[in-house]
Amino acid sequence: MLEDRFLLNIKEYMQLKEKSSILFLLGRQIFRLIFSLFYRWRIEGLENVPYFGGAIIVSNHISFFDPPLVGSAIKRPLYFMAKKELFDIPILKWIVEQTHAFPIKRDGQDTAAIRNAFSLLKSGHLLLIFPEGTRSKNRRIGKARAGAGMLACNAQLPLIPVKLKNTDVMFKFKRIEIKFGKPIYPPKNFVKDDYINLSKKVLNLIIKM
Repeated sequence: MLEDRFLLNIKEYMQLKEKSSILFLLGRQIFRLIFSLFYRWRIEGLENVPYFGGAIIVSNHISFFDPPLVGSAIKRPLYFMAKKELFDIPILKWIVEQTHAFPIKRDGQDTAAIRNAFSLLKSGHLLLIFPEGTRSKNRRIGKARAGAGMLACNAQLPLIPVKLKNTDVMFKFKRIEIKFGKPIYPPKNFVKDDYINLSKKVLNLIIKM
């Protein structure tokens, strides 16, 4: 029944909210204040992010500030992958983990990170993915990798395209823009070629946004 599903959603939301650390919640409020006061951030299409359930947030990547920026714009907890080297220093490891990050090896396929990603998505969380696999240093969007498409196809969850603007020139205090596109759903019947094709499709939409 609809009423039962509504109650389940409320329960699910409260469970997810309780998993967020005080450092995460406080940090998000601080970032929101900074982005609002100093960068007059403009957010569009936030209604495209599902209020409940798992989804993959797919964004272009031009700055180290992109993860906290997207995480601050979205009202739900957001998880993301960070390079494994950040977790080698104990105090830094603790801080990064409190921000909902988990490690990934940059060289080769990291099966542990993929398992963590699937677990989070199947548990109803939002996962941030940069389909290019690395940060762009010239604002140009590079080639898509298969990761985002692979996660979406196998988890059967939507991809939410996000376009970020001016996060790479924050020292100039230009207006930051964040635009969320409509969800893109993976095919129910898929082959491996669909992984890269789906990633390319989302990245092309981001370019046009």
